Amino acid sequence: MNAVLEEISKIGIVPVIALDDAKDAEPLAKALVEGGIPCAEVTFRTACAADVIKIMTTKYPELLVGAGTVLTTEQVDRAVEAGAKFIVSPGLNPKVVKYCVDKGIPVTPGTSNPSDVEQAIELGLEVVKFFPAEQAGGLAMIKAMSAPYVNMKFMPTGGINTSNLEEFLSCDKIFCCGGINADNLTSYLDFKKIIACGGSWMVKKDLVAAGKFDEITKLTRQAVEKMLGFEVRHVGVNLASEAEAEELADKFADMFGFEKKVGNSSIFSGTGFELMKNGGRGTHGHIAIATNYIERAIYHLERRGFKFDKDSAVVKDGKLKAIYFEGEFGGFGVHLVQK
Repeated sequence: MNAVLEEISKIGIVPVIALDDAKDAEPLAKALVEGGIPCAEVTFRTACAADVIKIMTTKYPELLVGAGTVLTTEQVDRAVEAGAKFIVSPGLNPKVVKYCVDKGIPVTPGTSNPSDVEQAIELGLEVVKFFPAEQAGGLAMIKAMSAPYVNMKFMPTGGINTSNLEEFLSCDKIFCCGGINADNLTSYLDFKKIIACGGSWMVKKDLVAAGKFDEITKLTRQAVEKMLGFEVRHVGVNLASEAEAEELADKFADMFGFEKKVGNSSIFSGTGFELMKNGGRGTHGHIAIATNYIERAIYHLERRGFKFDKDSAVVKDGKLKAIYFEGEFGGFGVHLVQK
């Protein structure tokens, strides 16, 4: 997968934008960046699309901007000249796709059946759009259709929302989702083969028209939080000896009925407390924060200035399972853990 698509997979959500007035481009870009999503797909559904792309990429160079609803090679040229880094189209036009491939421009054309996917493979693509997602059979169709194409990733767009996003995102063959909103988000996020999701619920036209960019920032931030799904997994408490850890575990079992599970270096009291036999990381202990997608969580947190102790990374079967932040927070070491 090329560097641009890798970046999109780390970001995780791609806002799909259609602006009627280029004056809204700069404040919208600002809202997205401040909300934590440094990416946008500007659709060529309006006459000012190229101007919007140029303004966004000029004012906010850290924003990864692509062009959507691209139907012709002329639109490809206009988009790239304006600063677009990737192209998305509603269907698979071999002429447009080949034009992009020959120029080294990342392109994800629309597909809805195996014949489309095979054309994409023939053209050398690794990621395609699935459109219109819900109307073309939704997640069940993607699961069935993707089975023979082990190396192909999908970007479902259309009819995805906060009720079914989690289901789509959990599929490791899905690269990104579009058309997401507050109704189908969670079902897509559960789909293990997904790499990223996108949509327009945080950039609604009525909010843009009303100049409610603070609300867009809020919705954007909520989208990231929804995607990452942070929650406290357990709290580790540093104790001076194994005897102290045993004593506290027995006390919690008596008080609260928490099951005691003895390990080599610690004793778990229920699932919420890890009692360290001979101390451990952090002055007082450690806090484990679970996340839906640990690699993506690291990307977003590093963008906000937080640093990780790479030497603390726990990798199993080639996949990152846990990693500590650098330093302490209130006397506690804090680490992320993959759900």
